[in-house]
Amino acid sequence: MDLGNTGLFKLMKGKLDWLTERQQVLAQNIANADTPRYRPSDLTGFTFDNALSQTRQLAPRMTAVGHMSGSVAARGSDVREDRPKNNFEVAPDGNSVVLEEQMSKVADTGMTYQLVTNLYRKHVGLMRTAIGRGGV
Repeated sequence: MDLGNTGLFKLMKGKLDWLTERQQVLAQNIANADTPRYRPSDLTGFTFDNALSQTRQLAPRMTAVGHMSGSVAARGSDVREDRPKNNFEVAPDGNSVVLEEQMSKVADTGMTYQLVTNLYRKHVGLMRTAIGRGGV
């Protein structure tokens, strides 16, 4: 049984992938804290709606004459531009990386990664208990 194809595990994997990528972006920001004219960047937030938008691509299909035909929701209405907040702490060389802010984001990302990893582990334990192999 491939748990990676179930909805909940797919969402958790997507969140873990997003957290990994965010950690890399934040590390790049910290590494460039002394680079002249460097502007920090961040990822667009991982939201439940965006994660589920991938499943909306499947259109319902009529399998019998009496069935109602389904409709697919219009794409594009849930897409928003990610606008970074204005950062007024700019060094004389044009660098706007605030190390305290970046380190706070790194810590938050790490705690969220641990939370999702623990949820993943607990759900695997529940699955193992359900099939009779005992939880971990």
